[in-house]
Amino acid sequence: MDLKLAGSVALVTGGSRGIGLGIARALAAEGCHMVLAARGQEALQKAREELAAFGVEVLTVACDLTAQQAPQELAEAALSRFGRLDILVNNVGGNRRKSFIETTDEDWDFLLNLNLLAHVRLTRALLPAMRQQKRGVVIFVSSIFGREAGGRELSLYNTTKSALISLAKILSLEEAPYGIRVLSVAPGSIRFPGGSWDRRAQEDPEGIARFVEQNLPYGRFGTVEEVADVVAFLASPRASLITGACITVDGGQSRSLI
Repeated sequence: MDLKLAGSVALVTGGSRGIGLGIARALAAEGCHMVLAARGQEALQKAREELAAFGVEVLTVACDLTAQQAPQELAEAALSRFGRLDILVNNVGGNRRKSFIETTDEDWDFLLNLNLLAHVRLTRALLPAMRQQKRGVVIFVSSIFGREAGGRELSLYNTTKSALISLAKILSLEEAPYGIRVLSVAPGSIRFPGGSWDRRAQEDPEGIARFVEQNLPYGRFGTVEEVADVVAFLASPRASLITGACITVDGGQSRSLI
């Protein structure tokens, strides 16, 4: 299926590895020119070389999006290079796993900045350009633990990922008159080299085997590509009536009825 994305411009945060790089790869394969943002210049350069092989232009910006001015500077760099932005994928994120009573203000400030406010600032900086061109797609990468309880020691993560889903829903209503769609995606447990599940599987293979048996109906972790393909479709004109929704990509892992 032709997703009709050729010639579009997309920005992916956290785009040098894992799910972010997978999303960037899927979009570049469809002919999107890419803006990749991440902290590490070396990883970004490697990603740029990989994506450029698809015959698209690639701009890389090394930045720490938790810095208050970084999202605005990233937006300006993208618009200066391409003159427009059609797709924004807010993917960057992380976790600090500990019990609620052990969390500190510094923990909350850090994760709220990384998992929520960085996305708020970048989206706010780019929406005027999307409004002017009367089209655009904004996608927030949340988690199934933004849709339902994630268990103990996940108060920080659950709170920020739930916030992304709520933000996407309200923004979808506000931006619909401007032809802009806003969505969220909720991956389940995704394993990739260097990721948290990969590290845990190597450290405790028996424990992870039990986790898979008890929690993953397909008997395996999800892959980066399975998330990326969904995001590419949602970003495309083929998904023109989908906005405000949170799309789960988890192989049946979650227990929510919606």
